[in-house]
Amino acid sequence: MATAVIDGITTRYEVIGSGDPLLMFSPGGFDATLDKWTTLGVYARIKVLDHLSRRYTCIVFDRRETGQSGGRVERITWAHYVEQGHGLLRHLRIDRAHVMGGCMGCSPAAAFAVAHADMTLSLLLWWPVGGAKYRINGHLRFAEHLAYVRQHGLEQVVSLAKSGDKSFGQDPRGGPWVSVLRRDGQFAASYVRQDVDRYMPLVAGMARALLDRDTAPGAEPEDLLQLTVPALIVPGRDATHATSAARYLEECLPNAQYWDVPVDEQTERNAPARLIEFLESTGGAPLSGPQTRA
Repeated sequence: MATAVIDGITTRYEVIGSGDPLLMFSPGGFDATLDKWTTLGVYARIKVLDHLSRRYTCIVFDRRETGQSGGRVERITWAHYVEQGHGLLRHLRIDRAHVMGGCMGCSPAAAFAVAHADMTLSLLLWWPVGGAKYRINGHLRFAEHLAYVRQHGLEQVVSLAKSGDKSFGQDPRGGPWVSVLRRDGQFAASYVRQDVDRYMPLVAGMARALLDRDTAPGAEPEDLLQLTVPALIVPGRDATHATSAARYLEECLPNAQYWDVPVDEQTERNAPARLIEFLESTGGAPLSGPQTRA
């Protein structure tokens, strides 16, 4: 494992394999650590990282505020997650890359392509989050944290974080900075000194920025409609990954392919092959050696 400081925040990352670079925004909601590509649900089942890293240079990382990456208390938007991925490519001196997102990682991946289309060779969106239930449940999670802060104060949030190992998604009371609070004493000491009256609207604004629609969040449709980047969309089908969110992205991305295969038929036998077929069709044929960097 390695680390890079991006916009003053430490990012833990790993580079696996060789070939054209593939920047991978991790799945896992608000616990988007790099290991989720090998341990979480469908990603473990189809062994996506194992197959892709045989042909591509896979760049995986802990999203800020998760795992071993750092954080900062601010009104986080999708642009902040985009900056982390962009900064990591700059750190690695990579000019262009394929970009993949899984689950909630699809939102910053799509936003990355909008902000840095010139750096995006192609866009892979696996099980985009979205749908009315996703928005409602997400807002409830932030509301539960704010209710806990209002009742118990920030010091108790820190005590709760240090007393267990649950993520924000598993126990919303700990809030979106729970991972950093748990392992960084200096961050925790600064956290408790905040003005609660300023903290509360900041968190409420973060919820509104990240969960602002009943379809796939991350980028505005008017901006997606301008993208010419080739995209492959793989739909999910549950309360977090509504199929309607995947169809929305298909509608908005002019150069999109939609892999219309039911979830229970997306297997290790067919899914990695479909991803690689798409990547190679975009002109990203695997190289024989390491990616050339600027």
